[in-house]
Order: sequence, then structure tokens, then C-alpha cells
Amino acid sequence: METTIKMSTFATVKRMTMICFDSDYMEGAHPRILDRLAESNFEQTTGYGTDAHTENAKRLIRKACGCPDAEVFFLVGGTQTNATVIDGLLRHWQGVLAAPTAHINVHEAGAIEAGGHKVITIEPDPEDCSKLTAEGIAATIKTFSDDPTCEHMVAPGMVYISHPTEYGSLYTLGELEAISAVCRDAGIPLFMDGARLGYALASPANDAGLKDIARLCDIFYIGGTKVGALFGEAVVMPQPGLIPHFTTLIKRHGGLLAKGRLLGIQFEVLFSDDDGKPLYVRTAENAINTAARLKEIFLGHGIELYMDSPTNQQFFLLPNDVIKRLMEAGVSFEQWGPLRESVSPVRFVTSWATPPESVERLNEILDDAVKI
Repeated sequence: METTIKMSTFATVKRMTMICFDSDYMEGAHPRILDRLAESNFEQTTGYGTDAHTENAKRLIRKACGCPDAEVFFLVGGTQTNATVIDGLLRHWQGVLAAPTAHINVHEAGAIEAGGHKVITIEPDPEDCSKLTAEGIAATIKTFSDDPTCEHMVAPGMVYISHPTEYGSLYTLGELEAISAVCRDAGIPLFMDGARLGYALASPANDAGLKDIARLCDIFYIGGTKVGALFGEAVVMPQPGLIPHFTTLIKRHGGLLAKGRLLGIQFEVLFSDDDGKPLYVRTAENAINTAARLKEIFLGHGIELYMDSPTNQQFFLLPNDVIKRLMEAGVSFEQWGPLRESVSPVRFVTSWATPPESVERLNEILDDAVKI
């Protein structure tokens, strides 16, 4: 069965009817990106990201970040980006401070350790296990420096945070300012994983814009793979020269595309400005709106939140029999760890392309699944 849905004023697409809330990279790419890639298919350009499209994408990103001198680099995926950036920032004897739930610690198959660096997990925010606090970072750094045997230990060389976090929560502007101050006082860089950054920027709960992030972070990336691109992440270094020879390092990590314009074109489209905000943010708003409706539906059925999130990731505590019935009804979502005895946490994720009718169809399925 097929349904035709309107993705934007620019394109109408057909897709198979699925009730799919597994992740935010299930769909391909925004229709405007696909159109632009098709239009440029036979263009003859220079390679490795030295083409005019890529240069224009960098210009648009610098403008959005308020950093006219920033260095911008394009890579393919999040894990590759994290591994390359962390390898470039750290010296041989250093590790990266992160929350226990951090993507680099849990879901990147040891990519950071494979590069010769330790992920040093520290005590997270007591109210949110996916966030770090300025106090926790400062205490960890002090404990290390005060230890007379520190020469035998892996030194804290940088701080990794994600925004939104792995639990869909957000850092406030005040929290980012405090963390940034601790990092700069200690002389270590602050790195923000922005794989889902568009969904933070589009959330009404967010008070930290791109210019704030560029001011407070030493390096961050703007995720495209999960926010409308076919693939691609844009690394931004507000102060040039932070990682010398970064292009060479990208190549060493297998991330330098010969057809680099494919990345440049996508971010050129995502950072086009039609009504005062980049397409990148406007297209992410659909995920925030559908996620808010999703939360409303689950709460309306008496389902408890596992973690409260203002972004596109929603976590619920579902009875195991309801989990089974939803799966049998063709609803696709993620169990957040092994099943527990009777009630288990699950994650539902909306995206830039989630059709509202899929959310409403889930509402109908829940009517039956919960009342049985």
C-alpha cells in the first residue's frame, strides 16, 4: 500500500505506508537535496571538496554561526567524525571526558579506543544521566592534577558533550557557558557532538543558538545525516588552526570523499535561507511537532515517561505485553535495553520526514493495544 504525502512546497513524494519510529535517519534525503544532486549530476568540478558548491556551503555555515573566519570541514558520518576530531585534538597520553551514556562510550564500537585514546566517563548531572555539569568536570580535572601519581594515568585532554544528548535532553545556555568556562580555565577544548543539532535548534525549549554554540565550543559539528541530508556532517572550528592538517587527518581516517561536492551541495541546500532561518532548522521543526504529538498520545493512554525530552527522541515505559502488541501491529521502535520483568523502557524517534498521519495511526493502534 502506498500513500502520497507532501514533504514541502517544493516536492511531493510517495513512500510505503509504515509505522516506523526506529530512528531519524530511516528516510533518504529532503526532496530539495535530491533535486539539487540530480541537477548537478553531470557537473565537472574539482574533487575532495575544493569545488564551488562546497565553498559556498562553508560560507553559509560561517554566516549562520557568526564566525567569518571559522574552518569548516565535511565528513560522511557521526562515528567517523567523532573519531577523527578526538584523534586530532588529543595527545597520545590524553583521554576524553564524557558522560557514561555518551555515544562515543556506548554505541561507537570502541572507535575512540581504536584510535589510541581512552573515554574517561565521569559523574553525570544527578538529574539527567546524559548530561555533564561544570562542577563534575572541574572536580575530575582537579582530582587528576592533585594526584601525585598522575604521570601514570591517562590525562583529561578534552570534554565531549552531545546536544541533544543521547536521551533527547538539552543543555541550557547557562550550562554551556559554565562548562565552557571550566574547559577554558583548564586549557582543554570543548567538543560538541551535533549529530541531531537541528532538532535542538528547532525545539522551543532550546535557548542556545548556533552563534552561542560557536562562541562557547572550541569545535562542534552540524549533523546532516539525521536532519535531512543523504549523509554528511559539517565540522566547525570557530578559531582556525585548532587542528593543523585536519584535511590530511580526515583522509587518514578514510573520510575524504573524492566526490566531495556531494557533501557541499547538501549543506549548501540545508543552509539556504528562505524565510529568515536555514532550511536545516525549518525542516527539523516537523520532527519536534510530531514528537510533541507522540508524547501527548502516549500520556493520554496512561503511559509513563521514562525520560522527559523536548526534542525528537521520546522515551516511555511500556508494559511488555503492549510492546508485543505494537510490534505485531507493524509498529517499529527501539527497545531501550533488554526487556525487564513487566514494564520496559522504549524509544520512539521522529524525523524531519515523519508524516503526521503515521503518528495518528499509532494513536489508533494504541487504543487497541492498551485496552486489551
